[in-house]
Amino acid sequence: MELIKNYFPTLSDKQYQQLERLGELYQEWNSKINVISRKDIDNVYNHHILHSMAIAKFINFKPGANILDLGTGGGLPGIPMAILFPETTFRLIDGTRKKLTVVKAIAEELELNNVVTQHVRAEELKERFDFVICRAVASLDKLIMWSRPLLSKKEKHAFPNGLITLKGGDLMEELQAVPRGTYVDIVELSTYYIEPFFEEKVIIYVQR
Repeated sequence: MELIKNYFPTLSDKQYQQLERLGELYQEWNSKINVISRKDIDNVYNHHILHSMAIAKFINFKPGANILDLGTGGGLPGIPMAILFPETTFRLIDGTRKKLTVVKAIAEELELNNVVTQHVRAEELKERFDFVICRAVASLDKLIMWSRPLLSKKEKHAFPNGLITLKGGDLMEELQAVPRGTYVDIVELSTYYIEPFFEEKVIIYVQR
C-alpha cells in the first residue's frame, strides 16, 4: 500500500481503504480459487494492483464513460480502475465463470456500484464502449480483432477510443502481426514506476 500511496498521493481515504481491502480479498479468495498465481500472491500489490493502475497514469477516464475489461480473469485491471474512477462504468467479462464469481463478490464487498460482470465472449457483445482494457489476455492482433467492433464512434476523451492493454517482454513478433495502417503507441511503465518489475512492462494503445 505504501507504493500505491507514493504513486497515487491524491486518492480519497475511501479509495485507499478499498485498495487495501482489495489486496486482502485476493489473499482470502486465492486460498479457495486460483485467481492469481499462488507463487505470486505475496506480490499482489506491486505485480498486480499497481501494475493495473498504470492505465490511470496513461489516461483519465471521464465520468459517464463506458469501459470494457476483456478477459478480466480475477478482476484485473478492471477492479482497480473502478476504484480509481468511481463515476465510470466498467464491464468485466471472462469465459471462466468461477473467476467471475470471485470478481462479483469482490466488487460487492468493496461496494463498487460501477462494476458489471458478465460471463460472455467478446464476439457475443452487442454494446459499444469508449475503451477496451485488458492485461495478459492474448496476442495483440487478436485483441485488436476482438476489440474494434466493440468500440463506440462517439469520442469523449483526449485520446480517440481504442484498445489499452498491459503487456511485457519481447513484443516484436506481436507488433509485426498488427494490421498495416494501425496506429499503435507504446509507453514503457518505467515512465511511471521505478521498481525493477516494471522495466520490461508496457502499455500498448491502439486507436479504433
